[in-house]
Amino acid sequence: MRCNLRKLWMTFAFLAGAAILVPVAPRAQWRTPWSYNRGAADGPQHWAHLDPEYAACDGKEQSPIDIRSAVPADLPPLRFEDKSGPINIINNGYTAVRLDYAPGNGNFLVVGDQRYELVQFHFHHPSEEYVHGRPSDMVIHLMYQSSDGKNAGVAVLLNEGSANPVVSELWKYMAKTKGPARVIPGAEVNPDGLLPRETGYYMYMGSISAPPCTEGVKWFVMKSRVQVSTAQIAAFAKLYPHDVRPLQPLDGRTVEETK
Repeated sequence: MRCNLRKLWMTFAFLAGAAILVPVAPRAQWRTPWSYNRGAADGPQHWAHLDPEYAACDGKEQSPIDIRSAVPADLPPLRFEDKSGPINIINNGYTAVRLDYAPGNGNFLVVGDQRYELVQFHFHHPSEEYVHGRPSDMVIHLMYQSSDGKNAGVAVLLNEGSANPVVSELWKYMAKTKGPARVIPGAEVNPDGLLPRETGYYMYMGSISAPPCTEGVKWFVMKSRVQVSTAQIAAFAKLYPHDVRPLQPLDGRTVEETK
């Protein structure tokens, strides 16, 4: 009996070790596939009808928008509390570089008395947002959530210029094909290096700019821009040349801007 117990214990230990060593396939983020291809049956004009969970894509507070006639207002300053942390990076089939953050990561956006924690950030080429009718070369979307479930997005427009050190570090680990998230051993990144020094912004109520297009997102589009190099833009565009949703109508919304 003692021998049988020993065999049983060894078998359990082996299976437990295998469970640790073999990665578990992550749950798909989207139940129903969609695309950015405007001419496709699963393209942006059809998102709302692909899945009942995507119904908000036909809503009245959708993103992105063209910022043309912003109203100057006494808006609270933005304060970013950022720290270096591990790189948890993924190519999810829609953007080549997305970094996910676990709760308690210590990266915060503070707006007045509202505090939001960083959930993830990702890139688009070119920018989804337009300002006065024109896009920028790329954009970073940093997505935040408050403890009571309110969502906020910060859009940092990127222009061609000097190489960005944080982007250089991230591009080292850019996956060429879609796959599960990877934690890069020993590598860290601080989101602060992706933000402009000047914190003036435009603000409007919008949505997540991809399915399920959830509304109620408070968007802060930074007025100042960050530079990235021609090579950095080209490396991303080689994988995702146009991962952008078309502009959405304002539908009566007001865009405010810091004075």
